[in-house]
Amino acid sequence: MPRSVRPWVCGLLSATVVASGLVALPATASAEELPPDFYSSFEQGEPEPTWSDTVDVDPSGKPKAFGVDGANATTIPGDIRGKVTEVSANSENTPNEGVANLVDGSTDTKWLAWTPTGWAQVTLSEPTSITRYALSSANDFDNRNPQDWTLQGSTDGKTWTDLDKQTGQKFSEPFQTKEYRLAAASAAYKFFRLDVTKNNGGPIMQLSELLLANEDPAPPALPNMRSFTDSGPGSGYTSKNRVGFTGLRAFRYSGSHKAQGHGWSYNKIFDVDIPVAATSELSYKVQPEFIRGDLKYPSTNVAVDLAFTDGTYLSQLGAVDQYGFGLSPQGQGASKVLYTNQWNLVRSQIGVVAKGKTIDRILVGYDNADGPGSLQGWLDDIKVSATPTPPASLRPSDNVLTTRGSLSNGSFSRGNNMPATAVPHGFNFWIPTTDAGTLSWMYSYHSRNNEQNLPALQAFSASHAPSPWMADRQTFQFLPSTASGVPNPDREARKLPFKHSNETARAHYYGVDFENGIKTEVAPTDHAALYRFKFPGADSNLIFDNVNNNGGLTLDPAGRSITGYSDVKSGLSAGATRMFVYATFDKPVTAGSKLSTGSGDQKRDNVLGYLKFDAGADKTVNMRIATSLISVDQAKKNMEQELAPNATLESVADAAQNAWDQKLKVVEVEGASKDQLITLYSNLYRLFLYPNSGFENVGTVEKPVKKYASPVSPKAGQDTPTQTGAKLVDGEFYVNNGFWDTYRTVWSAYSLLSPETTGKLVDGFVQQYRDGGWISRWSSPGYADLMTGTSSDAAFADAYLKGIKGFDVQSAYDSAIKNATVTPPNGAVGRKGIDEGTFLGYAPNTADHGFSWAIEGYVNDNAIANMSKKLYDEAPANDPRKQEYLDNYGYFTERATQYVNVFDPSVGFFQGRDAAGKFTRSKEQFDPEVWGIDYTETNAYGMRFSVPQDGQGLANLYGGKAGLASKLDEFFAKPEQGLKFGTYPGVIHEMTEARDVRMGMYAHSNQAAHHTLYMYDYAGQPSKTQAKVREALARLYVGSELGQGYGGDEDNGEQSAWWLFGMLGFYPLQVGSSDYAIGSPLFTKATVNLPGGKKIVVNAPKNSAKNVYVQGLKVNGKAQTSTSLAHAAIANGGTLDFDMGPNPSSWGTGPDDAPKSITKGDAVPTPVHDLTKPVSGGDAAFFDNTSRTEAKVKAPIQYQVPSTNEAGSFYTLTSGKGAGDAKSWVLKGSYDGKNWAVADQRTEQKFSWRQQTRAFKIANPAHYAYYRLEVTATTGGEASLSEFEVLGKPDAACTQTITGERKGPLTVQTGVTCVDGATVSGPVSVAAGASLIVRGGSISGPVTANGAAQVVLDRTKVGGPVAITGTTGTVSIELTEIGGPVALTGNKGPVLTSSTIGGPLACAANSPAPTDYDLQNTVRGPAAGQCAKL
Repeated sequence: MPRSVRPWVCGLLSATVVASGLVALPATASAEELPPDFYSSFEQGEPEPTWSDTVDVDPSGKPKAFGVDGANATTIPGDIRGKVTEVSANSENTPNEGVANLVDGSTDTKWLAWTPTGWAQVTLSEPTSITRYALSSANDFDNRNPQDWTLQGSTDGKTWTDLDKQTGQKFSEPFQTKEYRLAAASAAYKFFRLDVTKNNGGPIMQLSELLLANEDPAPPALPNMRSFTDSGPGSGYTSKNRVGFTGLRAFRYSGSHKAQGHGWSYNKIFDVDIPVAATSELSYKVQPEFIRGDLKYPSTNVAVDLAFTDGTYLSQLGAVDQYGFGLSPQGQGASKVLYTNQWNLVRSQIGVVAKGKTIDRILVGYDNADGPGSLQGWLDDIKVSATPTPPASLRPSDNVLTTRGSLSNGSFSRGNNMPATAVPHGFNFWIPTTDAGTLSWMYSYHSRNNEQNLPALQAFSASHAPSPWMADRQTFQFLPSTASGVPNPDREARKLPFKHSNETARAHYYGVDFENGIKTEVAPTDHAALYRFKFPGADSNLIFDNVNNNGGLTLDPAGRSITGYSDVKSGLSAGATRMFVYATFDKPVTAGSKLSTGSGDQKRDNVLGYLKFDAGADKTVNMRIATSLISVDQAKKNMEQELAPNATLESVADAAQNAWDQKLKVVEVEGASKDQLITLYSNLYRLFLYPNSGFENVGTVEKPVKKYASPVSPKAGQDTPTQTGAKLVDGEFYVNNGFWDTYRTVWSAYSLLSPETTGKLVDGFVQQYRDGGWISRWSSPGYADLMTGTSSDAAFADAYLKGIKGFDVQSAYDSAIKNATVTPPNGAVGRKGIDEGTFLGYAPNTADHGFSWAIEGYVNDNAIANMSKKLYDEAPANDPRKQEYLDNYGYFTERATQYVNVFDPSVGFFQGRDAAGKFTRSKEQFDPEVWGIDYTETNAYGMRFSVPQDGQGLANLYGGKAGLASKLDEFFAKPEQGLKFGTYPGVIHEMTEARDVRMGMYAHSNQAAHHTLYMYDYAGQPSKTQAKVREALARLYVGSELGQGYGGDEDNGEQSAWWLFGMLGFYPLQVGSSDYAIGSPLFTKATVNLPGGKKIVVNAPKNSAKNVYVQGLKVNGKAQTSTSLAHAAIANGGTLDFDMGPNPSSWGTGPDDAPKSITKGDAVPTPVHDLTKPVSGGDAAFFDNTSRTEAKVKAPIQYQVPSTNEAGSFYTLTSGKGAGDAKSWVLKGSYDGKNWAVADQRTEQKFSWRQQTRAFKIANPAHYAYYRLEVTATTGGEASLSEFEVLGKPDAACTQTITGERKGPLTVQTGVTCVDGATVSGPVSVAAGASLIVRGGSISGPVTANGAAQVVLDRTKVGGPVAITGTTGTVSIELTEIGGPVALTGNKGPVLTSSTIGGPLACAANSPAPTDYDLQNTVRGPAAGQCAKL
């Protein structure tokens, strides 16, 4: 493919350094000077190990080993599995859950059969007797475990003898081993079979281990670590097992570290004579094995070492790997960079430290300072080459690897991505497919390799998959073939092996050279693509197919074209409509027909066919293909609009590459390694790959008209083979987004990096609301019922608050309000548990994962509050919704602090509650390490800090900032075991991934944890944020070249966006606000290129792998100590200058340096709560805390609150299910149920939806005993209400409470003093900033307050005068008898009502003026000033 160089990336050249990330490559030596390469993957025909099980000897003659022998800690005396030569079964789930796992010695793998009963059989190398056997349960679903079985033996594999029968067996937990002894030793058999006749009720069966053993003693261990060639690891999570990474063999190291503390063994592998040039590089693959139960990961203390002829060793020279970690066994172990049970690529520029030396021996070294323990692992692909790895490209798009994240499966995710070739936010993905029969893991980097351990493609596919968990939809497949006759359509028969080294996987281009000589290339447009197939011989075919038979195919040989349609979709492809396909070919068709394969449910005859071509002299066939969700004719139009008649593969690829470069050039960095540049631009690719356009141009290029086939509206008609029956809607529609994941970083990244297009993307989802009434929680493409939280609320509020234009703000806001206030019609939209949770202050645990719904709801409510405030600020005075915005701001701010309702102080963690208030688990039952129950994809530790909107309030809940820091320290120190699966059916992949993050309980592998590193900023210890962010950046995004790159599911750009923010040095901790939290930048310089030539420049000239701590920060030239960064400071360009150092500093630790929080001060939040309680009788439906019931409003609704200690501040009304709403009303309050004051009054109000809860701030709040709602006008008929609640909260959080009798004066200097029914004999004075709350009781002396924060005198008696001046908050005197004069001066709207004043009343300079709410006071002296009319 031709590549052009763009001048705007030339600056990257200076940033490109060697893969170690530390030094620039020396000048390349001439070809004549370079020594030959050494390479071995331990296959026949390659260099074979010179030694096995042999310890190296240093120059003094001393063995390089101590405290390590060759014992296998898992060795069981009498175990005969070492004699197994063959394993078979009635059924297995290949490649990773095959029957061979039964005898691999590891419970981390399992055999899964697709039947509830079945058999597994082993063949031995020689007949052997057994006396006992054992079965081990697998990781999940206990109903799959065997219950009844027979163990049999045979001499010929045909005639079987029963050895033991068991019935009614139960395994109480995963990975449990149960041993069974035979009545007597068996005869010597060559074949053994386990015949399971019943499992525990599941539709399929599984087992992790079958042990066959006798009484023979275990063989003695070798005195040193073992090292030898074998068939490769058997416990790999994501790779094909029992082979090497390349080829069929690997080199094993294993043993037992016996010594306490330090132990080591350096074993010899190859005897070589290799000169080291300046450019020499060492590389190898290593798969350390996870030793169950040992969270010190001993097997990772391993490295290939080199012994030089001068007596030195590479491990002593300070060499580093491609990530900058020390290339020695201890260095690799300490770095935590090696993943267990997975292949890891290690690469090092050894010429930097060993130029001029000669390698004499290649070793495998184990060196661990923290024994004892067991160790085992495998090496492969050891290479020493003086031809260095090419440097990073100057063009961003050429640094993209679309295979990043594809070395994944359902057992362990390193991204769970597919290599999608597409344009940014494109309509289609074009992907290579290793498993054409699945909608989930269509492309497997390694685990589905063939018998020769090569990957093989079964198809190329049009795809619309948002993730393997959501699975694919609207697919179409094709594959070239060299068959001389009619090609065999069977997927296994037709598949084409290849090597990854012959695969180019870029965003704009994919090409692969197959082992049989076929070459396939593709370049994408939005709705179309151009494929080029080059054949090696005279036979040129294309096979057309689909995942299943849900579709149609029409071949037109004469017209050199095909058409078709696809109804293929997964169970989570909510709303997916029919897709249409049109393709043309540039070469004559010589034959073709429909094909058929399979039978029953597996039969494919509707979708299967082939065409044979006369490929001409160049043996090349070009295919133009386009799709549409509207019609075949629209597919043709899409092709015409996007593929010009003279378009070539090169021209289409160039256009796509230019489109990607325009996106990727937004970020440039200096001081980056090649690996970091691949990570940077591949992460940007993932970010801008999603979301995807779902609309088409039904007009012309010159006069476009955008329409889409709606996945969120009822169908308009029936589908036909050429036309959709979906409703066609005008507008631009976007799909493929899981907001539970993406809201955390992705949408903030769009707003920062692509502000000019973010509005369009937002509006593409707001279109879902305008069309279908809701915005999906998981768009795939419509309303998928998955995950918790309506997190588009926060995502789109965030965009608005950061100044993004170009979307329907009002509809975005209304969609969020609907999510937050309306009981949804089904589980696929809106918030679960809201029917009760709105009134309880939390979603009860009767809703699935109710706690998680609650905690996500508080985050989204904060965003709605912030959006409401900005809308209020920007609304003109005559905007009819202005008051609504203000009411919503106050109401949703209160709701955002209701997380305190789900905090259980008895256990110190958050957990769910039922509607009656009972927590899910008692203190005795509670274990914070258990997954599931209340917590979505995590445990109580994982949700302990899920309050990013109110870090100060959370800190107060934990006893202050020091308490929050202590809880965080515990979180990062306590290791995740990954075993306590709780209500999940077994150990889920997220648990294993979380364990292997190796940062305590922090699961960077999953999105719910991503903000936690930054919570130290709230705790006043930002240096810990800085260190941990840099650790995550350094080692949790590795392995890009092997199809890895992530530590868990990438999820529509979220893991990528986290890295991008982490790299820049700031993070959207509080999504739905206009601020970021400061972290630690990764590079010496990063530049964000904004539209219009503006730039955000992040300078950190002292930055290094050691200098991770912020010593100081200047924002646009001005020093700041706050750990918060305003978006406005950089939105139009700006400069951040970081001073970095190797040690923590005091920067950002001041009392006011933390990011903004809802809560101010040190008190635990006390959000509003419902003052009403359930009642019986005719008004019961109004007060039963659910919107599922309702009643007609036939008379005023009156309620006496149980306590008058709290003043009502808000009230809510919830509309009924049918027509008829209150339109105007008066809310009244009374102290005695007879004399009523107007608390609030509304007219011309509207309920936009059924079962909607609307909140209204009470205009005249007071500590009333009674409330009455009088409906004065209705709309739509007689009004119904589902609920009426009055919301109140304590006047203030008391820091001192006085009860009983207090003699002498009372001086309130600080905090909040509450006098609760007490008798105070003496004067009371309140100092500036302090608060006094008096409820009942009496005060004999005068009360004075000057500059107080709050003064409340409620139903009390004061014997002396009262003088209150300059109060900044509430002044309320209610039902109080004052013996002397009262003076109210310069206060904020004091309330004086239903009280008796024994002397004069003087009021001046209060704003607003004092009010009595029209409830009469008795004043025995003159009333003057503002109080003259009271």
